[in-house]
Amino acid sequence: MISISDINKELEQLNINELKLGMDKYSNDTRQGVIKLLEKYQKKLDKFYAELERTEKLKEFEKKYSDYEFIAGIDEVGRGPLAGPVVAGVVILPKDCDILYINDSKKLSEKKREELYDVIVEKAVAYATAVVSPQRIDEINILQATYEAMREAINKLSVKPTLLLNDAVNIPGVDIKQIPIIKGDAKSISIGAASIVAKVTRDRMMVSYDEIYPEYGFASNKGYGSEQHIAAIKKYGKTPIHRETFIKNFL
Repeated sequence: MISISDINKELEQLNINELKLGMDKYSNDTRQGVIKLLEKYQKKLDKFYAELERTEKLKEFEKKYSDYEFIAGIDEVGRGPLAGPVVAGVVILPKDCDILYINDSKKLSEKKREELYDVIVEKAVAYATAVVSPQRIDEINILQATYEAMREAINKLSVKPTLLLNDAVNIPGVDIKQIPIIKGDAKSISIGAASIVAKVTRDRMMVSYDEIYPEYGFASNKGYGSEQHIAAIKKYGKTPIHRETFIKNFL
C-alpha cells in the first residue's frame, strides 16, 4: 500500500487543474492520515475556486464595455509621499485574461506584487508607465502632476486604447472615452493591473534612491511620511528628490 508520505509527494507535484483527479484516486482510503491530507488539498482547491470567482467579478466593467476593442486600465501611485515621483501605469489586458490574484496593489504583499508584475507585463497587449518628478510636482501641484503622468503613460502605449477605465478621476486633455470608477483598483482587473505596474515601478525607484540617500529609509518607507523619514528630514534636511511643497512644515 502506498505510504501517506508518497501520496503527499504525488499530490504536491500536480498542478491545480490535475489536483482534483489526483485526489479522487485516494477518496476511498480510510486512513486518518490520508483523510487529513485530502482535506488539506481540498482547502487549497477551495481557495483556488474562490479566487477564480473573485477574478471573474473583477472583470465586470471589462465585460460591460466588451464592445470596445482595447480597454486600458490606468492608475497612479505616489500622490501622498514627501519624496520621490508620482508614477502612472496603464495596462491593456487581453480579452481572455486569465491572471489570478490581481487586486489593488496596496492590498498585496511586495512579493506578490513583484510576481504579478512579471506576469502582467508578459501577458498584456500593451503597458506603459510615466514618471513625473518632485520638481514638477512642486511646480504644478500634485493633482496636475498626476494628470500629466497619466497622459504621458497613455501616449507611450504601443496600442491606442479605445476606452479608459480610470481609478476615480476624469483625466483632462485626453480624447479617449473615459469611465471613472471609485476604488477602481479593487473593482476592475485592468485598473488593478495598472496599479501593480505603477506601484512596482515606483517602489523599485525608491529602493535605488535608498542607496544614494541611506539616512532617510526610502527602501522601507518609499518616501511616505514615516516617523523615521520625518526625523531624518529634520536632522539632515532635504534631498533633491524631496517635494519642497510637502516638507516645508518639517524644515
